[in-house]
Formats: sequence, structure tokens, C-alpha cells
Amino acid sequence: MPDVTERNAGEAAAAPPSSVAPDAARILAVNNIEVVYNHVILVLKGVSLEVPRGGIVALLGANGAGKTTTLKAISNLLHAERGEVTKGSIVFEGEAVHSLSPNELVRRGCIQVMEGRRCFAHLTVEENLLTGAFTRTDGKAAIQRDLDLVYSYFPRIKERRSAIAGYTSGGEQQMTAVGRALMSRPKMILLDEPSMGLAPQIVEEIFEIVKNLNEKEGVSFLLAEQNTNMALKYARYGYILENGRVVMDGKAASLRENEDVKEFYLGVAEGKRKSFRDVKHYKRRKRWLA
Repeated sequence: MPDVTERNAGEAAAAPPSSVAPDAARILAVNNIEVVYNHVILVLKGVSLEVPRGGIVALLGANGAGKTTTLKAISNLLHAERGEVTKGSIVFEGEAVHSLSPNELVRRGCIQVMEGRRCFAHLTVEENLLTGAFTRTDGKAAIQRDLDLVYSYFPRIKERRSAIAGYTSGGEQQMTAVGRALMSRPKMILLDEPSMGLAPQIVEEIFEIVKNLNEKEGVSFLLAEQNTNMALKYARYGYILENGRVVMDGKAASLRENEDVKEFYLGVAEGKRKSFRDVKHYKRRKRWLA
């Protein structure tokens, strides 16, 4: 298989997912799913992707491409928004899980960190973290050990643990949201737009923490992110969504060097930074939409 796979609109629905890792090493496999809202609106059209155990995979695309819907399909949060998976399958740890409730999926080790942080604004930072352990039954001592572990990765929120979460900064709230997910002892985290609304240095800090959690704790990550440059810096593999379809996938290093990705997502063409005005034939020139 080439390092980068391009898929046109007709091929996207029918093509099987590219092999990211041997089957025994996969933690997640999404196979040709379709998602419909309100029984009418088709949002995802044959999306397939894989996440290897212990890997970081980026799900890239513009706003409205279907990234958040893909994550909610995996975490089973679609029903709250009148959405449902109408075709295909979602397999986590070798078992089909699209019929499970969200809390059952959390108990199995898959949890989503929502776009926009979604902290409980009236609770303290530490109380927010402890809500992440609500599915656990292993006792207070084990929960306290994991709370100390979270604070070791996020020293900033340790300092702010008694502060009301609604009065903390955006970066501190994002750290709290990731820490809350860690309190469930996850095998995989679905991380939705972690860079949204944050200063560049805070984004870098959060992605470094994601990298450390992946390497030291073995947590797998599926990152939905518009910041393509940052996502491909830390991910090992990437999928690009357009209009609810996977149109390209490949190793992160190969995607970073792909001329179409550089021009349409990084704003660089032929080694030079370009403005949107220079790329006015944006959609027409995308080879994968031809």
C-alpha cells in the first residue's frame, strides 16, 4: 500500500479501510459506516478507519466535514442529537459496540473528550476530575492514585484544583477535560478539537501531554482536529474527511509532504506560504474530488 491513499467520491464508500496495523494490534475498526440525522440527513457516507493499539491517529478536515459526527458515532453519543448509524459496523477491542450505551462503552475503556471542553462550570476542578471515575468500582484508594497520576501530568490544574472550573482559563479547562477522561482508566480517548480557542503555546503543551500519555500510559488516541499541522506533528497516521467521506489517508509524515494537503490544509504550495485569495479554485483543484 502506498504511504498516501487518495479516494475519489465514488471509491470512498466502497473502499475498505487501509491497514494501519495488523488485526491483532487494532483497538478500533470503523467499517463503512453511514450516519443519518432525523431519519433524513445523511452526514457520513461510508467512513472507514482504524486505530492501532497504542497509536495516535488524526482525523482531519474542515469545519463540517464530519469529524465530530464520526467521534460521536464511535462513542455512541449520536442518539442524544437524533442521529444513528444506519449502515456499517464499529468494532472496539474485537467486539461490535455500536449498540452499547455510552456509559457501557466507557466501562470498556473508550471515552470521548467533547469539543469545547464541557466542564461542569459550577464544580471545582477536582470535583470535575472525580466525575470521570463514576463508572469505577475499584475503591477510593485506586481512584486517589489515579487522581495523583492526573496531577503529575497536569501540574497546572493541581495548583487550581480548588478553583471553580467555570472561572479557569480555556487551557486549564481543556486539561481538566482530558484529566477527567483519564480518571475512567481509558484504553482509548476520542479527543475532539483540543486546540479550539487556545493560544498556540497552550496547544503545544496539551499535545505534548497527549504524547506522554500515549507513550507512558499506553492510551490510544483518535484526534479530530482542524489544526492539521499540529495534528500531523504528533499523530502517526491520518485520515482526511470531506463532506462526510474519507478522501485520503496515509502515514502522518507522508500526508505532511503531500502537495494537496500542504496547499489545501497547511496553506503552503511549492514551498511558499499562500493566501486564500491565491487558492480561489480550491475545491475544483482537489484531485480527490475530481
